[in-house]
This record gives sequence, C-alpha cells and structure tokens, in this order.
Amino acid sequence: MTIVEQISTLEELAVADAELKVVGEELANERASLSQRKSTLRALEERITKDRAHLVAVEKLKTDYIIEVRTMMQQVDHSRDKMNRSRTERETNAVTREFEELRKLMRDREDEIGKLSTDADSARQSLDSIEAEAKLLASELGENEGAINTKLGMLDASFAAKSALRAEIVKRLPSIVFRRYDQVRGKRGSGLAQTTDGTCKACHMSLPPQLFHKLRREPMLEQCPSCARVIYYQAPVAIADPAAKA
Repeated sequence: MTIVEQISTLEELAVADAELKVVGEELANERASLSQRKSTLRALEERITKDRAHLVAVEKLKTDYIIEVRTMMQQVDHSRDKMNRSRTERETNAVTREFEELRKLMRDREDEIGKLSTDADSARQSLDSIEAEAKLLASELGENEGAINTKLGMLDASFAAKSALRAEIVKRLPSIVFRRYDQVRGKRGSGLAQTTDGTCKACHMSLPPQLFHKLRREPMLEQCPSCARVIYYQAPVAIADPAAKA
C-alpha cells in the first residue's frame, strides 16, 4: 500500500471513528435517559411504600392515644366521684393529686394527638403529590418506552454496522500505522491531522519548519510533535477569483 493510499484509508478511518463516536454517544445518552427515568420511578415507588407505612403508623398511634384519652376521661370521672365521696382531708388530697395527674396526662396526650394529626395531614399531602408524580412518570414510560427501545435498536444496529465497516478499513492499513493512529485516538479522541500552512489543524500548534517542508515535498505520514497525531500535508484548496470569470 502506497503512502497516498494509506493517507486515503486513514481519512476513511477518521470519518468512521467520528461517526461511531456520534452514534455511541447518542446510544449512551438514550440508555442513560431511560435508565434514569426507571431509576426515578423505582425511587418514587419506594418512597410511596415508605410514606404509606409511616402514615399507617401515625394513624395507629393517633387512634391508640384517642382510646387512651377516652379511658383517662373515664378515670377522671371516677376520680371526681371519689373526691365527692371523700370524708377526710387526706383522702381528698390523694384524690386531688390523682385527678391532676390524670388531667395532665390527658393534656399531654391531646397535644400529641394534635401533632400526630398535623403529621398525618402533611404525610397524606406529600403522598398524594408523590403518587401523582409516579403515575405521570409511569404513564410517560409506558407511552414512550416502545419508541425508545425501537430507537435504541436502530442505534445498536447502526453502531454495529459502522463498527464492521471500521474493522474492514483497519484491515487495509499496515498494523504499525494503525497502532500509531489508534493509540493517539484513544488518548485525544482523534488520531489524524492535516497541515496546509505549517500549523497542525488538530492542536493548532506550529510545526517545525523542517518537518513542514519535508511533508510538502512528498506524500508521507509523520507525527505532530505537539499532539502526537498522525499528520500529513494537504494542499490548500484554490479559491476561484470571481473577477476572473467576469
């Protein structure tokens, strides 16, 4: 294979690699987007399960406290009856202490019931909001997942076809040339560069004059001293003079 043919093949390979990069990035983005939506839905469903359990626990505790308050009310009535039947100051004082302790416990429980009611209302509102969000996301996934999977299939097929084309191009290159190109491509994203005026078009650094003149004299492949890309000379495209046509 002549140097001119190697340059032409490297150009084909650079184009194939650029196309593979575009398709690969789009494929990765689509997969990441779908995965993120599913992950978000799972997180919402886990949150819903957790919040429902919390709400059930709050409502149960609230019910237990209400029952406890009702029992205390009965005890308060019983203490009041005992107070009315007290015959000595000692009995009256004992019943009074019992009465006040019960009333304090009742106030404490009523405060707790109020806090639990607020907590339950807040949890219920949050749960409604999260359930609505999960329902909307699940609906969107249901409507779009088929189209997304179809697109992923098309991108997979395109990536496989372009990969096969790249493999065929690589077979036509001398192994040493390909290894040099691919090593730099792996580090910098591209492995081929042109120069028309003494500047590397990939890294925009000036080439040593001796190297540039060498590249201009005859077709050859060298490496840019700055970015290490495989570099070759490309004659500048002549621009037609409109005045000459006139």
